[in-house]
Amino acid sequence: MLSSLQNPRQAAAQLLNFGLILSTAFMMWKGLSVVTDSPSPIVVVLSGSMEPAFQRGDLLLLWNRNLFEETNVGEVVVYNVKGKEIPIVHRIVRKFGTGPDAKLLTKGDNNAADDTELYARGQDYLTRKDIVGSVVAYMPFVGYVTIMLSEHPWLKTVMLGIMGLVVVLQRE
Repeated sequence: MLSSLQNPRQAAAQLLNFGLILSTAFMMWKGLSVVTDSPSPIVVVLSGSMEPAFQRGDLLLLWNRNLFEETNVGEVVVYNVKGKEIPIVHRIVRKFGTGPDAKLLTKGDNNAADDTELYARGQDYLTRKDIVGSVVAYMPFVGYVTIMLSEHPWLKTVMLGIMGLVVVLQRE
């Protein structure tokens, strides 16, 4: 590690490689956002409200390009609530009307009541613009790493330390 600090070209090359990796990941994320027409094309299930369909930690792929079909009852969607940061993954249980102004009511499969308590104050239903995307695929438990890192911030430091140690040991 110290030898790379003594050679400025090698240090610059490592820094540029790191920047290239980060920018590639960002471009892939933005490209996936454009293709799926969703600002957040991949989300992690954070609670057990959708069990048995989805477990906590499942990674969901969203699709928001319903050009030929409307959002229907029974579809699992991810939606945002005004004033809350975390998107919610629930199933549409009722639909009133058609088109972009249709009113949608959602509920978690494992919940006793519908989501009207979760919606913003004064909001009784969702509309199509509240929906981030419909779930089209999932990978079980892959998102659990994200949950662990957010619930236990010290794990981020441990993970970075292990990755740094691996890089140092590989150079020797």
